[in-house]
Amino acid sequence: MSSQSYLVPYPTRGSVLGEAELAAVSRVLRSHSPLSAGIHRAAFEKRFCELTGSAHALSVTSGTVALALAISVLGLRPGDEVIATSQTYKATVQPLLEHQVTVRFCDIDRTTLNADPDSIKSLVSERTKAILLVHYGGLPADMESIMSIARLHGIVVVEDCAHALGSLYRGSTPGALGDIGCFSFHSSKNITTLGEGGMVTVQNDAWAERLDRMRSNDSDAVFVPSPHPLGGREVPPDWMLHPGNAYTHGCVEVLNAGTNATMPEPSAAVGVVQLDRLDELVARRRDIAHRITALLKRYPFVRTVEETHGVRNAYHLYTFFLDPGCGVGRDAFVDRLVRRGVEIQLRYFPLHLMPEWRARGHRLGECPVAERLWFEEQVNLPCQPGLSDQQVAWLLEALEAVLTEVETGTSVLASP
Repeated sequence: MSSQSYLVPYPTRGSVLGEAELAAVSRVLRSHSPLSAGIHRAAFEKRFCELTGSAHALSVTSGTVALALAISVLGLRPGDEVIATSQTYKATVQPLLEHQVTVRFCDIDRTTLNADPDSIKSLVSERTKAILLVHYGGLPADMESIMSIARLHGIVVVEDCAHALGSLYRGSTPGALGDIGCFSFHSSKNITTLGEGGMVTVQNDAWAERLDRMRSNDSDAVFVPSPHPLGGREVPPDWMLHPGNAYTHGCVEVLNAGTNATMPEPSAAVGVVQLDRLDELVARRRDIAHRITALLKRYPFVRTVEETHGVRNAYHLYTFFLDPGCGVGRDAFVDRLVRRGVEIQLRYFPLHLMPEWRARGHRLGECPVAERLWFEEQVNLPCQPGLSDQQVAWLLEALEAVLTEVETGTSVLASP
């Protein structure tokens, strides 16, 4: 079935763009202000600090770049170990392939798909330097337990918040619950900055300074004051472009080369507007999710992801679990939904079983809960705010029909 023929497609956009976003882009383009590193980037970052409670927010070109920069600032060395969740998109751990470190994939909680604190605890060693976790689907991880483990052992916690914008953990927004937060504004995410974009949030002033250098085409290096680094040449006049610290400092060590990861001004301007609409967009996700949950709870052979006390799910993804003993396998169940016009994308294949990680020694059986849930039980449904009321109604109708077929042992396919 082609994507054009799905009655309920899995939307390519996780947000909704309209006249306010168009007006923001128009204002930027009609102005005489810079299109890079200007007032709109500063405004977007300020809003993000206010939202997350972070001391610093640094916008970049993508969530993957945010994660790569966050990992770079950790100063990982050969022999170090990093604990990472296996139930996430590959970008969470992909930057680690460039570091000579040992990645130890932790298993997940069967009720939330988030990193299991007990599994993390079992993997900690004297070489563990960082924990990489994701707030899967928009449901915050058990941060109290995870941070307790991290603080006891002096481990840095990096939050992948790509799904979590609009969620809450005991009244706080993810991004400042750990040591470093990384956000994505990809087209599929809860807000978007014209298709791509990302943000790094930190409390540590020194890290923020280094991250700013790395994203700005400056070297992340150890500089020391030097009165005559160029043989006594005088400091240039103010009008000389980009003299930087060339005339005042020497370099002792280069830590990271740096890159240009500057978010364009039109993207940042749209980001500010999208933040204004965040509550509205998340409310639509939650409304769709609650309607799906109410239907699923009528059937004893399915299990839903529940919000625990003090946690609000942003429902970037809607996930439920099919009992393997219900008489219909997960793949057959999904196929019935697809044939009724509902596009399904299962997220995500366990990372430790990806070929690049198998090449580093990871194997089947390493994360048994993640493996069992993904291969046998997990189902993801469309839940984006761009779905029309008619599409939501068809989704619920198709889902109820397939669930009834499973319950009654029948298979009567209605033509879409």
